[in-house]
Amino acid sequence: MSDHDEILVALRRITRAIDLQSKRLVKATGLTAPQLVVIDTLHKQGDMSPSAIARAVSLSQATITSILDRLVQAGLVERVKSDTDKRVVMAKLTAKGIEASKSSPELLQAGFLRSFRTLQPWEQNMLIASLQRIAELMDAEALDAAPFLEPGELHQ
Repeated sequence: MSDHDEILVALRRITRAIDLQSKRLVKATGLTAPQLVVIDTLHKQGDMSPSAIARAVSLSQATITSILDRLVQAGLVERVKSDTDKRVVMAKLTAKGIEASKSSPELLQAGFLRSFRTLQPWEQNMLIASLQRIAELMDAEALDAAPFLEPGELHQ
């Protein structure tokens, strides 16, 4: 197998692992990884505005609004007016949302992070640089992507 084939096979394995974990999450919880990340962020940080959530999870505010709409519909999140500024709407976990956060399985990136943190700093930096370079070679460096693993479309 050629060296470029080995790279493509490794990328395919990564993509497949993300896809399989995403399917397991949806099957186990009925929620997608981005939805679980929003729930987890609200559980850890408390009530937040959609723009604050967007900054915290590195997604666009439009994407967060769509995620919040689905979470509200599922009864996991409610929208409430801010105590300090009635013009601001905050996202707040319901009791059902808190339970979902506590009982949800680990996201793929959590296991990755545990393993990654055991590497020496030089090896971490080498991996980061290599993956960034691969993204450049694939003309993907300008794509909008959050720092969690989820299959689906990327928007520029």
